[in-house]
Amino acid sequence: MSTAQKTSQFNSGNNKSGKSASATKTNLRRLLVLICAIGLGWVSWFMLDRILVDRSPIIVGILHSQTGPMAVSEQTMIDAEILALEEINAAGGLLGRPVEWIIADGASDWPKFAQQAENLIQEKKVCVIFGCWTSASRKSVLPIIEANDHLLVYPMAYEGLEQSPNIIYTGAAPNQQITPAVQWCHDKLSARRFFLVGSDYIWPHCVNAIISDQLIGLGDELVAEIYVPFGSTNVDDVVKQIVATKPDVVLSAVVGDSAIAFAKKLREAGVRPDKTPVLTFAIGESELRTMSSEDIAGNYASWTYFQSIDRPENVKFVKEFKSRFGEEKSLSGVTEAGYNSVKLWAQAVQETGTDDVGQVRQSLRYQSFNAPGGIVAIDPETQHAWLSVCIGRIRTDGQFDIVWTSKTPVRPVPFPISRTPAAWKKFVQDLYTSWGGKWAAPVGVTNSTVIENSKAKPQ
Repeated sequence: MSTAQKTSQFNSGNNKSGKSASATKTNLRRLLVLICAIGLGWVSWFMLDRILVDRSPIIVGILHSQTGPMAVSEQTMIDAEILALEEINAAGGLLGRPVEWIIADGASDWPKFAQQAENLIQEKKVCVIFGCWTSASRKSVLPIIEANDHLLVYPMAYEGLEQSPNIIYTGAAPNQQITPAVQWCHDKLSARRFFLVGSDYIWPHCVNAIISDQLIGLGDELVAEIYVPFGSTNVDDVVKQIVATKPDVVLSAVVGDSAIAFAKKLREAGVRPDKTPVLTFAIGESELRTMSSEDIAGNYASWTYFQSIDRPENVKFVKEFKSRFGEEKSLSGVTEAGYNSVKLWAQAVQETGTDDVGQVRQSLRYQSFNAPGGIVAIDPETQHAWLSVCIGRIRTDGQFDIVWTSKTPVRPVPFPISRTPAAWKKFVQDLYTSWGGKWAAPVGVTNSTVIENSKAKPQ
């Protein structure tokens, strides 16, 4: 081959190599442009998502007593509400947003509850408050909730005689706890002489008024109606009255630390359930955990839930609660009500697609939930819950043997039919006025009344 031919072949090879290198550079530039375009697209989408989609936490308030005489009862409500919120976050939160909670201590003090509610709404900007136990605390919080057009979910059995558009009541109304228990005592315990005792604040006074009306209808006798100063453990006089009058049954609306002292003093005085049973509306499994079984076993309680309910949903609930808060913990009616309250609210948020207070409040009126104790549904007319009713006998292990149940959920009736709603509202207002504009009686104001050999009379 000549030198010219070799040179020509070499140049041809160089040209091919140059074209190949040029093509590679072009393809690389195209790839880089594509990568940049994709990256820019992702950045743009991310920024647009952050602008258009709210990823900020949903803030809720929990308002219960962590200190004072009611702390023994209210702590389990806090635990249950936290458990429900943690489950919600573990499932991805609500509307793509995490839920955060702020716990405020009502400190077993009614004015403190009102202050804390105001702070949660105005300063912390919560979109709902789960809270209160006593009716005095709820009554103190109610004006704050209504003035701010806000939302309180109240997870406690109570006396009824109230209906606010700003409250969802997930605990029992009187026809779901009080009146079934009185009827059961009359039918199953053959009780004809009833002794009523309660802590000296709004709930027990209203409960006893409802019972007194019912006793008239049954033709039974009201032996006594006595009140213990709120938080007091001095119950000796009450116990003496019970020993002296020998009623067929004692109905107790004594709460918190007072209830623990009351049970102990009764046993020390020889008052036992085989002769004079006590049926309580305020002691559940949580309180029993702090008491000696010798002080209370054999007596009864009326609630809408007991830990011993045999349902797969309840077995799962109890297991998860104990795993989170400790095997030694006990669950009670207020535990389940607190848990249900959060779950019902979360469903309303998902349904409305917003945490807006007004829209969620409206949606809550139509929610239902397969709760640990059975189906719970909010009645849209009253904003109270349909609930099943249970009466249990206290065991030595701090649990209950269920001796009676309604079997199906009972429609809530906030205003018992023995009086008109107007008459009940006047009764409540008169108590408030007579107590100097407070929801609990000043110490020494309420007189203990013993009614010997007479039928019950309307209050």
